[in-house]
Amino acid sequence: MSGEPSDRATFLERALVNGLLVVAVIYALYPILWVVTLAVSPAATAEPKAIPFPSSVDWGNFRTVTGAGDPDRAWLFGRQLVNSLVVSLATAFAAVAIATPTAYALARFSFVGKRTGLRTMLLTQMFPGVASAVPLYLILDALQLLDTRTGLVLVYAATAVPFAIFQLRGAFLAIPVDLEEAAMVDGATRTQAFLKVALPAARPAIAVTSLFAFMSAWNEFILAATLLGRESAFTLPVVLQSYVGEYDANWGAFAAGAILVSVPVMILFYIAQRQLISGLTAGGVKG
Repeated sequence: MSGEPSDRATFLERALVNGLLVVAVIYALYPILWVVTLAVSPAATAEPKAIPFPSSVDWGNFRTVTGAGDPDRAWLFGRQLVNSLVVSLATAFAAVAIATPTAYALARFSFVGKRTGLRTMLLTQMFPGVASAVPLYLILDALQLLDTRTGLVLVYAATAVPFAIFQLRGAFLAIPVDLEEAAMVDGATRTQAFLKVALPAARPAIAVTSLFAFMSAWNEFILAATLLGRESAFTLPVVLQSYVGEYDANWGAFAAGAILVSVPVMILFYIAQRQLISGLTAGGVKG
């Protein structure tokens, strides 16, 4: 009998927690439900209602975005999709490739200018990317890299590298130095200790940093709209903006495009999540 009040309190706590979780999920999914409803509704705009649910399903908005049935339009959308993929993947690769050895050096070695360099990189993160749009435009114009993937990758990588360095530096600082010292006592060089001990242990952080760099390049709009002028050179965020004009907007096509843009990010996040799990279970401590 003495345990009944405690059991009742536990039940009420669980009910309260579950109720809050349900409210949080509804709050998070409600805008997504609106986007899906707009994308599959036959009309350009869905009727305002408390529970957004399409009265009928129509894939016309997706055909409009992808150019299904129009070979020229389909080729253009495919090229724009490739532009986004190439630019985002190249940005993530360049950011991680540059930031990984830099972050390791900042975490393990002491040298002249280390503190000043860290503060300078931190200072660059305090300014929005749009503030550098005009100088970047002039630089790329002088280098004849406007309307090119290469120019956009250089711009995105320049902003992603400082963030990646700070992320990975923290990861390397969290890895015990004893692991690398033990490897070097067994005959490994500093490079081998870095490649075979530090990198596997930092694999989760590298995966997360790569994902953030990919997403920042994939979703960026302002610089892409400023530096790209040809429609065939557009990335997908710039394409989405074309459905919202000054006097009217095709919200159905915009919602369909937003869903298509989100799919690669969700796939990459799922892949990176699996890599995180494998990296945590097979880190530098094992073996």
